[in-house]
Amino acid sequence: MSKNQRILLASRPHGAPTPDNFKLDEADIPIPGPGEILLRILYLSLDPYMRGRMDDAASYAAPVPLGGVMEGGTVAQIVTSNHPGYTAGEFVLSHSGWQSYALSDGAGLRKLDPSSAPLPTALGILGMPGFTAYAGLLSIGKPQPGETVVVAAATGPVGATVAQIAKLKGARAVGIAGGPEKCAYLRDELKLDAVVDHRSPTLPADLAAACPNGIDVYFENVSGPVWDAVFPLLNQYARIPVCGLIANYNSTGPAPGPDRLPGLMRKILTKSLTIRGFIQFEFAAQRPDFYRDMTSWISTGAIKYREHITPGLTNAPNALIGLLQGQNFGKLIIHVADPA
Repeated sequence: MSKNQRILLASRPHGAPTPDNFKLDEADIPIPGPGEILLRILYLSLDPYMRGRMDDAASYAAPVPLGGVMEGGTVAQIVTSNHPGYTAGEFVLSHSGWQSYALSDGAGLRKLDPSSAPLPTALGILGMPGFTAYAGLLSIGKPQPGETVVVAAATGPVGATVAQIAKLKGARAVGIAGGPEKCAYLRDELKLDAVVDHRSPTLPADLAAACPNGIDVYFENVSGPVWDAVFPLLNQYARIPVCGLIANYNSTGPAPGPDRLPGLMRKILTKSLTIRGFIQFEFAAQRPDFYRDMTSWISTGAIKYREHITPGLTNAPNALIGLLQGQNFGKLIIHVADPA
């Protein structure tokens, strides 16, 4: 490739993103200066948080500027290195965004060994989503043997990992997913204790039947109607790690209907609930434990994972749009290029 293919943020979406919010661009391949590294992107991670980066609202991270390269985690191969710590041909985890090539000064890179784990796993089960599940569930949810743990978006890379770790800790794992195929995967492949389809017209009753002893831990990835079904079932001292709110990401204003905040606050008080939002980097000190435990669990078959790999950087916009609609099945990754 003689040019650096890039996907830029062309405009900020109002509601759900559309292809017009993105722009395909080509630029010269950058030349590394002293101490710099030229990376060739092999795999790009697509994640729900990217919808928030497309807005200019205040958040825990700066938005992508208009005309800027869409951001995202990547697996890359070093083409040229002027950095003493890195050599051409090595593979690294980086945060290079939606493009074919990128420069790095070495900050934030992590070397990867393709002989120890497939390269795409660094963006999924052994990357940010896997660590999000591990840190959020164990540090905030703190599941105990015999408790009931419910997780929304349970076939996604975070949700599926949460459910399996809950079972490893002796809890009863209940997964919520959309459609027969995803529910069958949770039931037959991951062997969850109960599975509920959020598309069911009887979702609240279905969830109540799946949780006869209430809910002790709810790992929140979704909000919306799923939260409405979970809320009445929360037990005394229930813990709710809030990881994502994907049902609300495309909202353009306040939700209609009555003010339910007083009811929520009353339940928090009377049931001594713990509701804790978190961003995975808050628990960075736990990463060595995560790599040790997750590598062991994968090797023994205690943890299974699924990847949804789409070829071609130009397909990233439509793939992200589909992700926000629940069209992916497993960790969504764009295959940008093959290793040299």
